[in-house]
Formats: sequence, structure tokens, C-alpha cells
Amino acid sequence: MIRPANDIQVFLYADPVDMRKSIDGLSILVEQEMALSPSMEAMFVFCNRSRDKIKMLCWERNGFIVWYKRLEKQRFRWPKADETLSLSGKELNWLLDGFDLFNNKPHQPLHFDSVS
Repeated sequence: MIRPANDIQVFLYADPVDMRKSIDGLSILVEQEMALSPSMEAMFVFCNRSRDKIKMLCWERNGFIVWYKRLEKQRFRWPKADETLSLSGKELNWLLDGFDLFNNKPHQPLHFDSVS
């Protein structure tokens, strides 16, 4: 499978999307709902209600590319937020591999005024 580059900017659309949407329908969601340009150098990721299908839209020099992945048994881990989320390409690849990025939290950062 062709994998997104680790350094690509990724935007996740958190609401469920009708997977019958193709390039034009997804581009309209990017423009109107996400308030972003579909022709920017980024990957836009959409998931269906049952979370077993993902579509990814990106612009490449002179045209759009759409990738589609359907899981046969499992479900994608998907955020419950009603807002656009930003990920790295590396995190997108983890999401495609089935990792739950949204419930695994890193250690909390600590800030000290002095070391003594």
C-alpha cells in the first residue's frame, strides 16, 4: 500500500461522512466545513459512521488523489470531537494500522522555575 509521507500535514474530519462522496463532495467538505483549501499540500481524512471505511483526499501538482480503505473485521479508532483535528503523517499511518491515538495520552509536561 502507498503510505502517506511522515512529514505531510494531515487534517482529520471528525464527523461521519457518506462514503459515496467522491472528489467533488469531499473537496466541498474541506472548503465549507473545515474552512481549508483542498488544493493545499495536505491530506484530508474522512471516516464513515461505522468506522470501517476511510477516504483520504490530497492534491498533487495538477489533480486530486483519493485513497479508500475498507476494513473487513476491525474498526478505525476515531475521535468523538466535532472539530477538525491535525495529525502528522506518522500518526496517520499509525491510525491506518489500527492504533488508538485519541485515548493514549503521553506524560504531562513539567515546568520548573528553578532546579533547587
